[in-house]
Amino acid sequence: FVLLGLLCGVLAPHFLRLLAASRKRFALLPLPLPIRLALGGLIVGVISIWWPEVWGNGYEVVNSLLHEPWTWTALLTVLVFKIIATAATAGSGAVGGIFTPTLFVGAVLGCLFGIAAHTIWPHSTSAPYAYAMVGMGAFLAAATHAPLMAILMIFEMTLSYQAVLPLMLSCVVAYFIARTSEQTSMYEVTLRRTRDEKERMRLAATQMRELVKPADTVVPLTANVKEMTRVFLEYPVKYLYVVDTGEHFQGVVALKDITSDLLDERDTETKTAADYLQPHFDVLTPDMSLGEALQHFLAFQGERLPVIERRSQPLLLGVVYKTSLLDAYFRLNPTTR
Repeated sequence: FVLLGLLCGVLAPHFLRLLAASRKRFALLPLPLPIRLALGGLIVGVISIWWPEVWGNGYEVVNSLLHEPWTWTALLTVLVFKIIATAATAGSGAVGGIFTPTLFVGAVLGCLFGIAAHTIWPHSTSAPYAYAMVGMGAFLAAATHAPLMAILMIFEMTLSYQAVLPLMLSCVVAYFIARTSEQTSMYEVTLRRTRDEKERMRLAATQMRELVKPADTVVPLTANVKEMTRVFLEYPVKYLYVVDTGEHFQGVVALKDITSDLLDERDTETKTAADYLQPHFDVLTPDMSLGEALQHFLAFQGERLPVIERRSQPLLLGVVYKTSLLDAYFRLNPTTR
């Protein structure tokens, strides 16, 4: 049953890819929708002349698998034609879902697997119909990314307590195998859930190097008051970042200090950024995580913080804005909004 779960987990994404490819091929046909629908119906009609089992939701075939013996050749043939009929129907845009065809494919696949297992180990394996029941659930779990729903649904359909444990095992295995595939679920709700989870995993590993923006308000140690005032007028900031000739971060110049001197009409002709320098200023490093950087912003309570290469070599790389940090944090923890 573990092997059956692995098989369903591998094949279910390919089944969904086939349906998606069929939709794309039909969409490329230079035909109006009614003609495409007719073409899909023609394909199903031709197949059903010899194999009417491909009609409808397939419950009759599934019920037959659980109560009557089938040959492996008949199972393989009806499986191939059912997949083709489903692809033609879904691809042409005809009204109908792929939920029950998924159950059909899982049941036939499980029954084929059961016949093979029973042939190899006739005294150590269950009857093929047991694998058909479990195959339905495992294939459904892999296709929908909803293993709990698949387990409960198959149990409700069969009311077989003996099948619950292998059903749970196969469904969970199939689900995790299918999750490793790039092909997502056939339902939008689980597709969004998978996308959101991947985004949260990416954000959890996000470092400050991914959020760094250029630092426009940078002045050298030799900048005079007139030059610094011009930068303050151009950018609505409270601090200018001061660097030496090697672009190493030395500290900041606060707007309030220059404003205070200008309002008190003190002599500022000879003063430079070095005279107003505040060397002890909080900084970030590129390898800081979101959580670490958030703690720095909580202590600083400003709109932006400078990012230096490392403490021992404070080369100024840019700035990180609080809005970018909070946006990433809220996407990582959407319930905190």
